[in-house]
Amino acid sequence: MRKGTKRKAPSRKDGAAKSKPEEAENEASKATVEENNKEEVVEKSQSAAAAAEEEESSKVEQTEENNKSEPSTKLAEEENEEKEKEEQSTKPVEEKKKGKEKVEPSKAVKRRGKRARITKQEDEPEYFEEKRNLEDLWKQVFPVGTEWEQLDLVYQYKWSFQNLEDAFEEGGELHGKKVYLFGCTEPQFVSFQGQQKLVVIPVVVAVVSPFPPSDKIGITSVQRESEEILPMKQMKMDWVPYIPFANRDSQVERLKSQIFILACTQRRAGLKHLKIDRVKKFEYCLPYFYQPLREDKFENKTDVDILFPDTEPPIVCEFDWELDELEEFTDKFIEEDQLPADKKDAFKEFVKEKVREAKKANREAREARRKAIEEMSDETKAALESMKFYKFYPVTTPDSPDVSSVKAPFINRYYGKAHKVL
Repeated sequence: MRKGTKRKAPSRKDGAAKSKPEEAENEASKATVEENNKEEVVEKSQSAAAAAEEEESSKVEQTEENNKSEPSTKLAEEENEEKEKEEQSTKPVEEKKKGKEKVEPSKAVKRRGKRARITKQEDEPEYFEEKRNLEDLWKQVFPVGTEWEQLDLVYQYKWSFQNLEDAFEEGGELHGKKVYLFGCTEPQFVSFQGQQKLVVIPVVVAVVSPFPPSDKIGITSVQRESEEILPMKQMKMDWVPYIPFANRDSQVERLKSQIFILACTQRRAGLKHLKIDRVKKFEYCLPYFYQPLREDKFENKTDVDILFPDTEPPIVCEFDWELDELEEFTDKFIEEDQLPADKKDAFKEFVKEKVREAKKANREAREARRKAIEEMSDETKAALESMKFYKFYPVTTPDSPDVSSVKAPFINRYYGKAHKVL
């Protein structure tokens, strides 16, 4: 067995002697590490500064190169433009020599230079003809008594009532006067564009009066056995003020209108809801006027219209109780086989009844006229005596028929004749 040796433990003095050199070595190593770190930081900062300087110098070089290249590119563009101009100038000559040849798309793309700037052309201003102050006056006046189906025919031509407009100007027949207007139509054969045509001619009647000539409407026709005199409003008609174009932005109540028109509020769309007799009444309407100072010719009429319904067809005739003898009058229809002999007495009684009704109407009319004159004021008498009627027809234009050959002064059975036709 090998004998072990004992190691002697170091004493405190030895440890202390040995620890001092170790501490010196550690401090030296720390100092070297710190110096190394400082050197690394300095090197990194120097390399970063160098890299920044290189980047800045490269940018400067790049900008210098760009500045140097700009003149060359401008020169190249100018040369290309000159070449294009030369090619365009020589192109017609080459086409004449070679004839019409198709240009390849690639070549066409090469020749194409800068796109030409398209300047937007300004639209020419539109000019609208200024409306005359009374241009639509005649259209606003309702054509009383016109069949509903014929209303479209009235407006199929471009009628002009320049004469009516001029009448309200200074020096005209209606200037500065209070006027009431109503319309009517007159179907006539007239020439237009070399052809004879049945034309529904619009007519405007102007009544110069300080007050409305009437607030009633007459309903009469050949087909009706008797006439009716009704209030205008019952037929949806009334006198309303006409507003010229220049005043249409103003309030109607503030305007002191001097022009009044006979208007109708019945619409064509609503006719389908009315009975046929009601619709026909509009077509039989006539503007009514009663002039008590003038002897009515109907007060002294001696003839009556006869429509005897008990035969087929009905007998339609006119009997004058002063000129005709009833017995002879009746026998004539029997001889002509229009009246059966067994209905002779019935026919005679029918005629006598019509004569009695007519004579009674004449007496009542004379009595009413006498009473109206007695109750009339002097102011109303003066107004009725000074009342004037003017009848206006359309003027001749290239767009409408010439109606000058068919003008007539007669208005209707109530108004009689116009004082002046224009």
